[in-house]
Amino acid sequence: MDFKDKELIIFDFDGTLINSIPDLTLAINKMLSHYNLSSLTVKQVTPFIGNGAKPLVKRALEYSIKDEEISKELLDEAFEIYFSAYKEVTCDETYMYAGVLETLNYLNEKGYKMVICTNKPFDFVEPILDKLSIKHFFKCWVGEDSLSEKKPNAMPLFHLANEMNTTIEKSIMVGDSKNDILAAQNASMESIGVSYGYNYNENISNYNPTIVVDSFSDLQALF
Repeated sequence: MDFKDKELIIFDFDGTLINSIPDLTLAINKMLSHYNLSSLTVKQVTPFIGNGAKPLVKRALEYSIKDEEISKELLDEAFEIYFSAYKEVTCDETYMYAGVLETLNYLNEKGYKMVICTNKPFDFVEPILDKLSIKHFFKCWVGEDSLSEKKPNAMPLFHLANEMNTTIEKSIMVGDSKNDILAAQNASMESIGVSYGYNYNENISNYNPTIVVDSFSDLQALF
């Protein structure tokens, strides 16, 4: 199987191109310390990631406070604390996964259009791309707050295919999370699941992507 007929490759960001968990954990712990709650480890925070920033904050609070109901006021306040903390450490310890740079170079030279579809807030995407010196590979990107819907809704994928003047048939989604695979399925788009990311501690193959790869470099054999 290969995807050489595709024109557009839509990449997820966290857990696919980059590992941002160290910095996300730092920001979550800064928020928790504001409420005199114990810090969480990277391992504890990992399964909370995937639906966007606010669900991440909510899950961390629920885990830390246990049985108490999280009020909207508390969540909104905690989110603001987290958001400003993450702004300070957006790309301190975030790094690209092995093989990402070489593979992006390969795909770029082959002439594929590449974009990012993430459930991370839009404002955090560009600073990370800049810091890691990979912004030039991507034509555009959407975050969780760019459109009225986010993954697993198909809207961001339709939007990106349209922006890049191509079709769903000529596009493919690459991601580590069920949200990526479900978004692709909701758009009737093919998908590649990467097994090394952080899919709520679930196996990505459970969600039936078109194909699963264990390393980002494996994409070079498919395109």
